[in-house]
Amino acid sequence: MLAEFAAYKRVKDELQAEGIWLGGQALHPGTMTTQVRVRDDDALVVDGPLAETAEQVAGYYLVDCRDLDEAIAVAARIPGARTGTVEIRPVFDYEQVLTDHESRR
Repeated sequence: MLAEFAAYKRVKDELQAEGIWLGGQALHPGTMTTQVRVRDDDALVVDGPLAETAEQVAGYYLVDCRDLDEAIAVAARIPGARTGTVEIRPVFDYEQVLTDHESRR
């Protein structure tokens, strides 16, 4: 397991050196998940993952890629891609969304 963590850290260090690393962490297993839903101002708290599934999110890397091609190249370097799947999702900046909305008014 230490070798696996070292492999992930190596990729992180490379991405930091390239100036595209923004953040990321390994996550505890889904069995340690707590869900919170607010309905009618009441918080409903449930222990456990959202769905029972063999697949789970084991961690995340937040990187600043120029485009999807660069994101794919980065994802292919992540050790988990060799035995599982690395999902790529774009993020958006809430502040930019609000600024864009205000500028259209």
